[in-house]
Amino acid sequence: MKGIRLRILKDRAFKFAIYLLSLLSLTPLFLIMFYTFRKGLKAINLQFLTHLPKPVGVEGGGISNAIVGTFLLVTIASAISIPIGVWAGIYLSENKRSWISEFLRITVDILQAIPSIVIGIIAYLWVVKPMGRFSALSGGIALAIMMLPIVVRNTEEVLRLIPPYLKEASLALGVPYHRTIIKVIIPAGIPGIVSGILLGISRIAGETAPLLFTAFGNQFMNWNIMKPVNALPLLIFNYAMSPYDEWKRLAWGASVVLILLVLAGNIISRMVAKKWKVQF
Repeated sequence: MKGIRLRILKDRAFKFAIYLLSLLSLTPLFLIMFYTFRKGLKAINLQFLTHLPKPVGVEGGGISNAIVGTFLLVTIASAISIPIGVWAGIYLSENKRSWISEFLRITVDILQAIPSIVIGIIAYLWVVKPMGRFSALSGGIALAIMMLPIVVRNTEEVLRLIPPYLKEASLALGVPYHRTIIKVIIPAGIPGIVSGILLGISRIAGETAPLLFTAFGNQFMNWNIMKPVNALPLLIFNYAMSPYDEWKRLAWGASVVLILLVLAGNIISRMVAKKWKVQF
């Protein structure tokens, strides 16, 4: 009995240590969130979300151009990286030991480790200089390069976890290989694939460095992907560095909006993944 009580005591102490360390690790996050919302919620109202920025020295204004620009950049990046990333992940999961697969894995790992500011410089040299202008397109391409390795590796890891009997059963019934991938393998891995896409979007949504060399920023509303656009990270960076209190107030409000947008994306992706989830 004494040995059993000692084991129970050790088990409870271990659980308590896990909970305590988890709480300590989350404390800085909660403090940052609390401080950001305390400073930023004061600036948020209907005018803040629907109006353009005011000139220097004029109170009021909003961040509608930055919100539109962020959606444009994320849409362009997703349209480029999601199809390429998902199909590359499928190829890597289906061809585990070929030299091409090993080369692609190394390339993806290297790409994921490249600093964001370096990607911004590369996009500037490859896209901005040949085009002769800053644009939302160049910013979207820079963000797509950052998002691509996350989607590829997550898709590969998720599809590797799918039981092989699903594919074997489909092939045994005479279903062609490509239809097996599209109708069986991909639906089975949808929850994980969507999570990987969400992780990639969350990574690029708050990036500033690549946009400094590509999208550049714009004080006006712009829907043309061939022209410069503003974005929430760019606005936060520029306004937080300014000496004007009104701009700093807008930067805090934009920070809250950016956090809420990322949170909304998480919730929507979870709902979609739950609806399409396949039980093994």
